[in-house]
Amino acid sequence: MSHPIEQWHEYLKSHDPKMLEDMLDDDVVFESPVVFTPQRGKAITLKYLGSAGKVLGGEGFTYVGEWRNETSAILEFNNKINGITIDGIDMITWNDKGKIINFKVMVRPLKAVNLMHQMMGAQLEQMGAVTQKGGA
Repeated sequence: MSHPIEQWHEYLKSHDPKMLEDMLDDDVVFESPVVFTPQRGKAITLKYLGSAGKVLGGEGFTYVGEWRNETSAILEFNNKINGITIDGIDMITWNDKGKIINFKVMVRPLKAVNLMHQMMGAQLEQMGAVTQKGGA
């Protein structure tokens, strides 16, 4: 079994939904910069990460830093969308089976958060995703 972060990088190259599904624990928690409550479970996390990949993960997306310990990592990224520079981090935690149990995204500046809110909302609506106790 390869390291969870190596798997994540491979997923970003392929955008294979099955690969992402296999990486996530059934009880994974996704924490978004644009939703005020954690989203719980594999199904909703797949929708959020799939949407984020379409919104953020396109041309120009780059990881610029990476910090790891035994069960977690912080991956710093940036991109430029609609003239707005987006800086952020993915905070990823996994269990002893190598499955992701928590995925938290943080974004700055405020203009970028607002843009992400708008674009993620549209993408999630297009996918038919309904958030739990919060807006997109």
